[in-house]
Amino acid sequence: MILSEILTSHIQKAVTALFDITLDKVELQATRREFEGDSTMVIFPLLKQIKGNPVELGKKIGEYLVENSDVVERFNVVKGFLNLVISDTYYINFFNGIKANEQFGFVTPPHDGKTTMVEYASPNTNKPLHLGHVRNVLLGYSVAQIIQAAGKKVNKTQIINDRGIHICKSMLAYKRFGNNETPESANIKGDKLVGNYYVAFDKAYKEEIETLKTAGKTEDEAKANAPIVLEAQEMLRKWEAGDPDTVALWEMMNGWVYKGFDETYKNIGVNFDSYYYESNTYLLGKDVVADGLAKGVFYKKEDGSVWIDLTDEGLDEKLVLRSDGTAVYMTQDIGTAIQRVKDYPDVNGMVYTVGNEQDYHFKVLFLILKKLGFDWASSLYHLSYGMVDLPSGKMKSREGTVVDADDLMAEMATTAKNISEELGKLDDYSDEEKAKLYNIIGLGALKYYILKVDPKKRILFNPEESVDFSGNTGPFIQYTYARIQSLLRRADFDVSVTLQPEDIVLHEKEKELLKQLAQYPDVVQSAAAGHSPALIANYTYDLVKEYNSFYQSVPIFGSEIENEKVFRIQLSKKVADTIKSAFGLLGIDVPERM
Repeated sequence: MILSEILTSHIQKAVTALFDITLDKVELQATRREFEGDSTMVIFPLLKQIKGNPVELGKKIGEYLVENSDVVERFNVVKGFLNLVISDTYYINFFNGIKANEQFGFVTPPHDGKTTMVEYASPNTNKPLHLGHVRNVLLGYSVAQIIQAAGKKVNKTQIINDRGIHICKSMLAYKRFGNNETPESANIKGDKLVGNYYVAFDKAYKEEIETLKTAGKTEDEAKANAPIVLEAQEMLRKWEAGDPDTVALWEMMNGWVYKGFDETYKNIGVNFDSYYYESNTYLLGKDVVADGLAKGVFYKKEDGSVWIDLTDEGLDEKLVLRSDGTAVYMTQDIGTAIQRVKDYPDVNGMVYTVGNEQDYHFKVLFLILKKLGFDWASSLYHLSYGMVDLPSGKMKSREGTVVDADDLMAEMATTAKNISEELGKLDDYSDEEKAKLYNIIGLGALKYYILKVDPKKRILFNPEESVDFSGNTGPFIQYTYARIQSLLRRADFDVSVTLQPEDIVLHEKEKELLKQLAQYPDVVQSAAAGHSPALIANYTYDLVKEYNSFYQSVPIFGSEIENEKVFRIQLSKKVADTIKSAFGLLGIDVPERM
């Protein structure tokens, strides 16, 4: 049982014994730093049930708690606030309860048997993953890990946008300019090769536009009638009609891209449990629209198009089926959500990791699914996030100015290498050990820099700033973990004993560190409820700051009291374990040496 629950129980007993009333709710908060105490009871709500001076009421409750519990050691009252000093007995018993628990902070096994499906990545198969995808993937994967740690089953999924005019643009450019080139013959990853042809299409398209404008066409006429774009539109029609040659080209080029994506996902350290493809889902939802028409959820206009009127909910009218009977993205998303629940019947909630430019789309989607009567629609969540910018400005895929995810990861490892060599602490490492460490530091820096920021905020990503061995960075936290591992290797005495409250007197820095550790389970639950890895990241930074303050203030091997040395090594190990656990939720590795 956590401290707040224990204190609530004792305070309720105290109020009943002292005033013969039942107190349903106890308001507790962390004691302000300028006052002595660990936890503070707010007295003012009690005045609704008991008339009296809040200071006197606080004193009576404080005295009762000191006399009748082994949790409260002493107290002080400041106006309407009862500040409670928690006993060493509580902290030592708490520590003994968690020190060997490898799942500390997590709810295991899942407590309700229901599954949350978390969608992330969702790339287009006409280009490699870029910096924008990196934030999406890191957020989605981390939120999935956190939700699982909080006690839910999770299905990590993505929908791959593998059809449409953009895909045909890459295909057509390859058909025109490719000369049967393959990833193997070009010695390039398949997703990069296909991305190059997407850029090649845009270059040829612009040249044709200029030619048509020279011949007297307006800008809009030139864009609409450029031969290459008309040919791409014809290729899309052939694909939809199942033309064998077009489908074969599509399958070959998509196969190259999937292989490239898999390599990138592996390098960045994320995975998936299920996959959906737009080529299989783009026709889904049409039957649902027909059913919704019959129920009066949708209505049909004179031209035959089908709409939903959401003006009463503060939104607008939304098209769900074109007049020619073809689906729009909303139709597809309705159908895909329903299909997922059919495929995985234990799913009762979904998280969509999609940029904030789609905020309105998801408001409409969730509302439509509720109006269609799906009870799980109330458990849908749009994990909306801001874009990632670089100092050089915004990225554009079709112009080839994006920051490629693979190149970014390689650059991060190189930056980590340069900074590590300046510090000069790796002289005894082999080249292989160095390369592995640089990758761990570089990826850790990238992931932490992105995940420590609230998802809704836009990020200006600075690689050099992220790989800093001081401050609120991944490498700073990794370094603290590695330092603790060095301490554990130095310990040449028995650290397996279980110390009892009578065996040791806690230093104030030890208590502060234990208080920080005790917050971890609540932080995991809050991060899951808020879909925010930033809470985990910043908790870990606070834990590391508290540990470094402890490390600088309290001798470990220098203590002359054996029990102190044992406890401080045990406490250090638990801090390291919690750093590793929290960073695991962020998808970040920690090095044993650094």
